[in-house]
Amino acid sequence: MKKIAVFASGSGSNFQSIVDEIDSGMLQADVRLLVCDRPGARVTERAEAAGIPVFSFRAKEYESKEAFEGEIVRELRASGVEFIVLAGYMRLIGPTLLEAFDGKIVNIHPSILPAFPGKDAIGQAFDGGVKVTGVTIHYVDAGMDTGEIIAQEAVTVEEDETRESLQRKIQAVEHRLYPATLRDMFRKK
Repeated sequence: MKKIAVFASGSGSNFQSIVDEIDSGMLQADVRLLVCDRPGARVTERAEAAGIPVFSFRAKEYESKEAFEGEIVRELRASGVEFIVLAGYMRLIGPTLLEAFDGKIVNIHPSILPAFPGKDAIGQAFDGGVKVTGVTIHYVDAGMDTGEIIAQEAVTVEEDETRESLQRKIQAVEHRLYPATLRDMFRKK
């Protein structure tokens, strides 16, 4: 069983889909820690309800990215974490974490990369008038959404689509595709 940490910054809907998949017995993983850079975010409530330990921090309270990532690495090691799953974590991963978990960090992004990297990918796609967008799961490297692609699924943008309806469609794909992709990855390793 893969010992994982989930990193998230917001409501935690992808975090919840992963926990639900584990609880159903479909995903062979053990969430050892939630790492959140926004104390009080909804995801921390979800973790506490699931009995998952939480490490939350405020980046501005540290002298550098290296300092807070160093503390995160210590927390991950103390929890026995082997693999990191980013699920709406709104920070670029720096060298400290990349070196400690080389090749063992994945992210989910709400577009078909390389299109629309970075923040507000759904808004970028919607405002760009594209007919197709989607979801990408990829390994994390030093760039912004530039790591090796693991899985992708397209989402059609309908004529009468609103930004909100497109977000709901993309989240539905995320909540299904992320746990399924992790399940396949952990079976292989």
